[in-house]
Amino acid sequence: MRLPAVAGQFYPADSRELTRLIRKFSAEDPEVKKTPVRACLVPHAGYIYSGGVAGAVFARIIFPKQVVVLGVRHSPMGEDLAILSEGAWRTPLGDAPVDEPLAHRIKAACPSLREDSVAHSREHSLEVEIPFVQILDPGFSFVPVAVGTLRFEELQELGMGLARVLKESPEQILVVTSSDMNHYEPDDVTRHKDAKAIDRMKAIDSRGLFEVCRKEKISMCGLGPAVVMLTAMKELGVSNGEVVRYATSGDVTGDRDAVVGYAGMIFA
Repeated sequence: MRLPAVAGQFYPADSRELTRLIRKFSAEDPEVKKTPVRACLVPHAGYIYSGGVAGAVFARIIFPKQVVVLGVRHSPMGEDLAILSEGAWRTPLGDAPVDEPLAHRIKAACPSLREDSVAHSREHSLEVEIPFVQILDPGFSFVPVAVGTLRFEELQELGMGLARVLKESPEQILVVTSSDMNHYEPDDVTRHKDAKAIDRMKAIDSRGLFEVCRKEKISMCGLGPAVVMLTAMKELGVSNGEVVRYATSGDVTGDRDAVVGYAGMIFA
């Protein structure tokens, strides 16, 4: 059992308040049709800052029953590419089961993955997405993968392996990719930088995203997971990504001097 690490900090520890907040953030727009998608990109900051962006994305999706969550490993502890293939993750809403058969298929296709609870034990980038799915997709199971490397070839290899699993699966599988965008620069600078990274993601260009983040010094913390996801999407024939919502922390706090960017995207 993986116990919650950031309940009461990044999101409410009270189940009723958490449910209310998620339903508020993910309220459906009657003029926008839900659709099945292959993957999405959602932020992972505290819900007060980025929950509206994440909720807008999740509100667009017809969920399958199997989900892969790709998150960044913020801590230096643990394996560079870490998976958990059994058990469950507890949140204030109950226990979300790990999909053991799917996890073992992913491990077989991606030999660089290592079974490792340390990389996951305190990592918030995956944890904060789970309550959204618990509310919007009851009965789901998932596979958590924490990405702690920025070596492009390793990320590409993981993406290709994941694509093979997605291709061969008789059931639809959603890839939830967890990332915030540029960090702690003025709002106008962050928006300018993030637009360059978003353009590469819209084009399903994993190498281009990797290069532009390096060249322009875009501090996108989930660059690794995004490269993995884009590699898989390209292999599956997905040709473009759609921006659902973009915001910065300054939209909430009013402080435009040092913000974090949040992009919400879907890939059908």
